[in-house]
Amino acid sequence: MQRISSRDTIFFKKIFPVIWFGFLTVLLAIGLDHLIAKGKVEISFLLIPIGMAVFGYFLMKKLVFDIVDEVWEEGDTLIVRNKGEEIYIALSEIINVSYSGFTNPPRATLILRHPGPWGKEITFLPPRGSCPGLKSPIIDALIERIDIQRSKKGTR
Repeated sequence: MQRISSRDTIFFKKIFPVIWFGFLTVLLAIGLDHLIAKGKVEISFLLIPIGMAVFGYFLMKKLVFDIVDEVWEEGDTLIVRNKGEEIYIALSEIINVSYSGFTNPPRATLILRHPGPWGKEITFLPPRGSCPGLKSPIIDALIERIDIQRSKKGTR
């Protein structure tokens, strides 16, 4: 069994959002403290953290919150784990694999033939390559194995 998802997933899904929203909460608290203590405050001490929190939430919703915890490859099957649940996906059930190397974090999305418990798309973080933006050798190898499985079943 080989892990094809990044070990950094826990950082991007759990730790980074806490750091981001914690920092913004501290900034907002400083602004509110100045408001209470002095009766006035720069509006930027209130609006900027709130704006950054809203922007950060929507950005993380689009790029981070939908990623699964782990993806493992075992023969002609992928084992996908997320929030304590585990599903098995035959490689022949994957219609397409897309890779976004220029996002941070880089993402890979599997489009399934039939929706599973988490929908028709499974997104995970592949391990980072040596140079950002370049193709991922793990994803390229996965695409080749998927193509071989589809050829065996005749489902191109």
